[in-house]
Amino acid sequence: MTDNNNAPEIPRYNKYGKISKKFYNIELEKLQHELVKLQYWVKKQGLKVVILFEGRDAAGKGGMIKRLTAPLNPRGARVVALDKPSDKEQTQWYFQRYISHFPSAGEIVIFDRSWYNRAGVERVMGFCTDEEYWQFMRSCPELERMLIRAGIILIKYWFSVSDEEQEKRFRDRVKDPAKRWKLSEMDIKSYGLWEEYSRAKDEMFKYTDTKQSPWYNVISDDKKKAHLNCIHHLLSLIPYEDVTPAPVDLPERVITGTYIRPPQDELTYVPEVY
Repeated sequence: MTDNNNAPEIPRYNKYGKISKKFYNIELEKLQHELVKLQYWVKKQGLKVVILFEGRDAAGKGGMIKRLTAPLNPRGARVVALDKPSDKEQTQWYFQRYISHFPSAGEIVIFDRSWYNRAGVERVMGFCTDEEYWQFMRSCPELERMLIRAGIILIKYWFSVSDEEQEKRFRDRVKDPAKRWKLSEMDIKSYGLWEEYSRAKDEMFKYTDTKQSPWYNVISDDKKKAHLNCIHHLLSLIPYEDVTPAPVDLPERVITGTYIRPPQDELTYVPEVY
């Protein structure tokens, strides 16, 4: 038997100063096991959890959400990524289409971009009027305080990426056909508006980074480090206990010996190319 105490320590960082793949996989597995425990606790206690992921294009929000949701039961953890509003939705109260996706008791809802579109892309690209923008800035903190008073656990993450790293990721997407779908027309337009988006983000934080509903900033130039830090932080925000169900005993299968399997050559199979 191997003595684990004498096992060599796995390097945390690689030669480039980023989280090593092996260390990342081990730590991610531990954290994802804890996420499963958290989800059982949310369901048992009837909690309502809303998590927002915002940030610049190519900041790593999508990859973070994939790691967060991978171990969770999709019946109790939903990702909401809304397209641009329809003609009907444009006539509604601005927050209406987001609130319609809010969780019931025992659910976790994750927004891949949220109502903060108004303070970011809509503001920079001129998709809203000044009046609509300032109405949002006045209303948003009040709305979030109301949600929290109603018992919703609201958690807001901002993924921050340097301009150098963002440019690298954009160029990777241009070169790789499998990633090119990530470059929307809006992404390309926003690429040259780094300073405008920076000003919009700073203004947004000035009004919406409140004591009751703070923004949590995640440095995401190292994606693996960002994943681990964000999940670890999320787990620290919601006190939970391990209420994982005990292992079940599978019943004995009843084999009578009377079942005859149909001839295999009558079935249509996927070709075994590999």
